[in-house]
Amino acid sequence: MTGESFRISTIRRHLYGATGLALLIALYLLTGLTGHDPWRGDDARHFGPILEMLQGNHLLFPAIAGQPETDFPPLYYWTGAAFARLLAPFLPLHDGARLATTLFTALAIFWIARAASRLYGRETRTPAALLTLGTLGLVLHAHETQPMIALIAMQALTLAGLSHMPTRPALGGVQAGLGAALAFLAGGLPGIMLTLPLFLVVIACSPECRNPRASSGLIIGLSLAIGASALWPLVLHYQSPDLLALWWRTEWHDLWAEAMSGNDFTRLVEVLGWFAWPLWPIALWSLWRTRRHLLHTSSLLPIAALVLALAWIILHGSVNPVSMLPVVPPLALLAASGTPTLRRGAANAFDWFGIMTFGVFALLVWTAWTAQVFLWPPGLARHLVRLAPDFALRAPEISALTGIVISAAWVGLAWWLPRSPNRAPANWALGMTMLWCLTIALLKPWFDHDRSYRPAAMSLKIALAGEREDCVAMLGLSTSQRTSFHYFAGIRPEKVVNNETQCGFLLVVDDRGSTQKLEREWQQIWEFRRGGGRQLEIFRLYRRD
Repeated sequence: MTGESFRISTIRRHLYGATGLALLIALYLLTGLTGHDPWRGDDARHFGPILEMLQGNHLLFPAIAGQPETDFPPLYYWTGAAFARLLAPFLPLHDGARLATTLFTALAIFWIARAASRLYGRETRTPAALLTLGTLGLVLHAHETQPMIALIAMQALTLAGLSHMPTRPALGGVQAGLGAALAFLAGGLPGIMLTLPLFLVVIACSPECRNPRASSGLIIGLSLAIGASALWPLVLHYQSPDLLALWWRTEWHDLWAEAMSGNDFTRLVEVLGWFAWPLWPIALWSLWRTRRHLLHTSSLLPIAALVLALAWIILHGSVNPVSMLPVVPPLALLAASGTPTLRRGAANAFDWFGIMTFGVFALLVWTAWTAQVFLWPPGLARHLVRLAPDFALRAPEISALTGIVISAAWVGLAWWLPRSPNRAPANWALGMTMLWCLTIALLKPWFDHDRSYRPAAMSLKIALAGEREDCVAMLGLSTSQRTSFHYFAGIRPEKVVNNETQCGFLLVVDDRGSTQKLEREWQQIWEFRRGGGRQLEIFRLYRRD
């Protein structure tokens, strides 16, 4: 072997080995995480409790603009506030807080890979990480302020701990117990539902754990999980018993009250079909291959975790994509176990389908960019202008050059990818990373313009600058809007109770141009229109005469 070929072989080995995987994960996690405002929806909504904590308020129980928020316990918000505070000299608060998602996504990938290695052997560790990266439904939530990511990270830690029970039960029990306790602190009762029953399933059904050592490890884990989970409610009980009662009522209602009906199951299958792609086809193959050994821990544990995740989704009654996140860890484990045994024809088809899929998606992203810059295709260009009539893309040459580099790098890496059982998962991970980087390079200015409430909040702040100090009541504002007005304008909109308020100002949002009739005592002093078409939002500020 010549010196040049040896260098090429060494570079290729590192590029497609552990070093390349670490770089790919870092690129996937960090691209698009910073450099934009909190976007409407979950990104702005879940920044609200972090902002309250940064201002020294509601440190024990999450709140948005001073009002209690019962969706999630405080683990994610504590982490986001810590990142925002530590990185405040370098990043805006909302960008620093979003790094909590990066941490928990990285932990989820790490523990999924660990669990796969313990259950199925070291050769499945890399495909587990690659398949998790390539999951279609994960990418957007892995780059927004999203507490559900903390829940699946702790779910993955619990699975990794329980996968250690047949060999190192004490260590596995401690890991699983810590994971279950933190899952409760991250997700509340859903965290308990997704983790604690796994201990009982392993004890009752797994032949490999029916021995004194494994039983003692499981008892240690259960004790740790139950004891540690009680700490936050106890502290909250002594500090604010009313908030604990509010949280408990809401958790119990949300867990059981809105279970899915028959018509919702079709929608659930549709959402899971794309959200969990490409995990579920390989997971089905893995289940078929191990159908005679389903009681072994390697099959029983991810199957039980998947059943619990689906049961929670059905009981919760939501087909929102973020509710599908708990299916990712168990499906990734099952898919990782089936990847090394895929037949050559199926593996090649899976590989080429991934390349073609992301190639088509990349063309669609480029088409959206050309509609902004060259107004082609004209139908899409007219639609974009209707949604955001005042948007203008700056420096399109830079975004175009960046997009070309990203596209060319993907083509080169996919073409040069060595033949191995991990080729198909690697192509899915490469394709998903390329698609996300390309979307950020070409379309992030559009999304920032379309999904940020900063202009509305700053305009409202100017409108109130000449008025005397008084509270502002709200009518029709979403949680993300309340957070944005609090963050950008320093305004804490207060609720209208029984159609009455003592505030001297009333902020009203009308969707799609509808008009709300108010009493004659209210005089409109400000209006701001945002978006267009079906996304038109009209903000109006009224002053009491």
